[in-house]
Amino acid sequence: MSYKRLHIFYSGQVQGVGFRYTARRVASNLGLVGWARNLSDGKVEVVCEGEEGKIKRFLDEVTTDFHIKDTQISWQEPTQEFNRFEIRF
Repeated sequence: MSYKRLHIFYSGQVQGVGFRYTARRVASNLGLVGWARNLSDGKVEVVCEGEEGKIKRFLDEVTTDFHIKDTQISWQEPTQEFNRFEIRF
């Protein structure tokens, strides 16, 4: 079990379609913590922490119903600063 942090930028049809709420639901169901927020350039930024295998499942599950054009992923050292997954505004 390896605890990891993933920083993601999603672009495509990801704003105004419930993407952040889906990210929160999927992350919470998997026991991941972190946040998701819309950016002014139309992207959605996500930071999540948890077991590496669960983060990989998150990556697969969160994009199922959306038209993702590009995903920029950066694995980082976890900070363990979160206690839940939230939507930031």
